[in-house]
Formats: sequence, C-alpha cells, structure tokens
Amino acid sequence: MLQPIEAESLKDLPGVRHGFFTRAGGASQGIYASLNCGPGSRDEPGNVAENRARIARHLGATANDVVTLFQVHSATALPVASPVAAADRPKADAVVTATPGLAIGILTADCAPVLFADAEARVVGAAHAGWRGAVGGVLEATVAEMERLGATREHIRAAIGPCINRDAYEVGPDFELEFLKSCSDNTRFFFRNSPNARAHFDLPAFVEEQLKRAGIGRIERQTACTYENESYFYSYRRSQHLKEGDYGRQISAIVVT
Repeated sequence: MLQPIEAESLKDLPGVRHGFFTRAGGASQGIYASLNCGPGSRDEPGNVAENRARIARHLGATANDVVTLFQVHSATALPVASPVAAADRPKADAVVTATPGLAIGILTADCAPVLFADAEARVVGAAHAGWRGAVGGVLEATVAEMERLGATREHIRAAIGPCINRDAYEVGPDFELEFLKSCSDNTRFFFRNSPNARAHFDLPAFVEEQLKRAGIGRIERQTACTYENESYFYSYRRSQHLKEGDYGRQISAIVVT
C-alpha cells in the first residue's frame, strides 16, 4: 500500500493533490524495495514503470506516469504542458504546470523535495533542492516559472519533504568553504559537536530560509530524515556507507485536478 506523507498546507487546497511518497507500496525488489521511481537506477525498468504508474493513479492523473526530469543539480526550472517520455526527459531540477491532470514530480535520495501550489491560479511546481541547486537559485527559478503561468508569490504555498537532516549530514572543509562563498551569513547552517569536529550542514533549514527570501506566502516542513529512516526512505549517503552499489529514488509529486 502506498504511504505518502502529505503537507497540511497543501492537503486542504481545493483542486490539488500531492504526496511525498515513501518507499512503501511498490513492485521493486532487493536494495530497490519497493517503490523505486528512479529510471536512472539499475532497477528492472518494468518495475520502475509500474511504480510510477501507481503514483499517477493514486494522484488521479490522466496519464499513466508522472513527468519527471533528468536532474543535474542545476537552478533550471521548466514549464510542461503534456506528458514527457522517459527517454526525452529534459535536464533541469524543477518543473511547473497549469495543465489539469498532469502529475509532475521530482526524485530524491537525500536532497530536499519541495512541492509548490497556487490553488487560485491553479499552478503547481516541484523542485529538487540539493545544496548546489538551492544555492544556485532553483527555488527562485521555480517561483518565477509559476508566476509566468499566472501564480503570485503571496498565494503560493510550499512544502519541504523528507531529506537528509543535520545530524546525518557531516561535510568536509571543502564543502563548507565552497558553500560559504555564496554568503558568509550562511555559517548559521553549519554545526559542530566540538570546536575541532567536522561540520554538519542543516539542509532543510537552509531550504526553508531560501523560500522565505523568495517571498512565499506559506511554508511547511515535513522533513523526516532520509538517512536515518531506512524502512521508509532511500538514501544515497546510506547506500554509500553500506557499499550497496546503487540506490532507489523516492518521488514527490503534485497535480492540479
């Protein structure tokens, strides 16, 4: 059975359905068990297609799939108005639409998924916010594309989904140095257990701050840690620590009905 996490701020919007889907309720096996929705994984393609079809049906989409992207940790957001074949997925990290029945989504395995909706304008969006994309402006780009379709910032609601949390996100000095080049004020998103310890980065807090700076009207966090909750979520970092060789991807998706 599918077990999506829903944001209260999006759940009560008329004409909008969404979900931050966990790994439960799919057809995949082994390290991909069970709702792996990543065509970029080495999972059996038929299982991935079936998993994505289950998501589409759950959301009441008109197509038997969810429009996703070839994600590259960019700041690019693209509008879509019709289904996109898996082989034709454009390189981008956020997608927006005003087409009723067209489910759109992004894939994650530690990065932060962000779902957006302006119910009055009937425009929705989904963004993949890893630290590079968030620093680069992928959230702002998503809002800008939604505005081009008629949305307004004060009416947009955004929900941040499950991602790696601070306690599990240890980073090296090169990461910290490169990150702080964008803004020295960002030091508040780094934490140490002792003065000489390696830093830990608070990704969901940084994403929330970027959304506030973008002027979003309402922001909600549903940010359970993907690394620490193996039975519910895939995690790239956990797969590396376990030397599993590959990993599944959970999907976060939204649709205007």
